[in-house]
Amino acid sequence: MELREAYQECKTIIEHHSKTFAMAFRHLPREKREAVWAIYAFCRKADDIVDEGAHPVQELEVFGNDLDLFMSGSRPNDSALWIALEDSFQRFDFEPEPFYHMIQGQAMDLTKNRYQTVDELLDYSYHVASTVGLMLLPVLAPERKNELYDSAVSLGYGMQITNILRDIGEDLRRNRIYLPREVMARHDYTEQDLFNKIRDDRFISMWEELASLADHHYSLGIKELSLYPLNARLPVRAAAMFYSEILNAVRKNRYQVFDQRAFITTKEKERIIQESIK
Repeated sequence: MELREAYQECKTIIEHHSKTFAMAFRHLPREKREAVWAIYAFCRKADDIVDEGAHPVQELEVFGNDLDLFMSGSRPNDSALWIALEDSFQRFDFEPEPFYHMIQGQAMDLTKNRYQTVDELLDYSYHVASTVGLMLLPVLAPERKNELYDSAVSLGYGMQITNILRDIGEDLRRNRIYLPREVMARHDYTEQDLFNKIRDDRFISMWEELASLADHHYSLGIKELSLYPLNARLPVRAAAMFYSEILNAVRKNRYQVFDQRAFITTKEKERIIQESIK
């Protein structure tokens, strides 16, 4: 497979699975945009193993071994993912830790399906979402990646909490509850209430507490926007605003998260981008 074909396949993956991410980063220069596609393909592969793999424990172990081989300087195979990622690693100065931490985060879903505290939730969110931001920093802001570490982590927190609040019903069908029990207890809302799909004042106040936590981390992440190079500021702001707007979409749907998935339209995304440019 040729390099251009490999990147094109990674682009297809991001456009199919995350139109939000694809649209946010489409304004980057081509070399950076291609690296984003490769990083997303890596993350998607890990996620798909856990959610769709026939033997996810063994498959994730194999994927981790492939990453070991890759980090040692050898391409594990000639799939589009490794061809594109190999080229991106030659262009940008990546740290290996976020890639390993991502796999560790996906492994959590194989052994843990309930969370007791907000701190546990944030630890999970770091592994499956903040790591993506840390992978992207050498691409988006190579000269300031150390200074922007906390910003990337906070944006990941916000995005993952948003995903959780949007996907409550979908996660329940997989017997996964990411809402921390301490937060549920504060609002006198039980696990049985969740399975009964009860959307009352208790549910809304619980949901809004976590939405406020997500918004707090969006604010922390965007606060350092001026440290990003000019060509990365719009994509980073757009990504944060796209995800933040998902929370408003849930509110407009009257918190109907059990049987439908909130989303923002392409037209709304275009509006957000235009407002971000001003």
